[in-house]
Amino acid sequence: MIIKPAMKDSAKRRPTHPGAILREDVLPALGLSVSEAARQLGVTRQTLHRIMAEKVSITPGMAARLGRFCGNGPGIWLRMQQACDLWRAERELRTELERIPIHRTSSAA
Repeated sequence: MIIKPAMKDSAKRRPTHPGAILREDVLPALGLSVSEAARQLGVTRQTLHRIMAEKVSITPGMAARLGRFCGNGPGIWLRMQQACDLWRAERELRTELERIPIHRTSSAA
């Protein structure tokens, strides 16, 4: 039996990319340029620009850098990126996923 999971209303909106948080909130609040932030993070300006332009994902290494830089740990940065990646994958694979049967075991919550 194929059961189609209902999409949550909140899932219709793309989660905020961590690069947008850097671009819109973090760097302006700190009063830092991209060049200075990149220098402090130990990455190239181009790398930071690509993240802020939402063209690339936050890697675990970058999450560790950002977690230290912002003082909030790497987990939040990875969770934000994971939410974006999963949201995109579910949309790209929607038709294919609908064909996969759902199996529930007695231990499944």
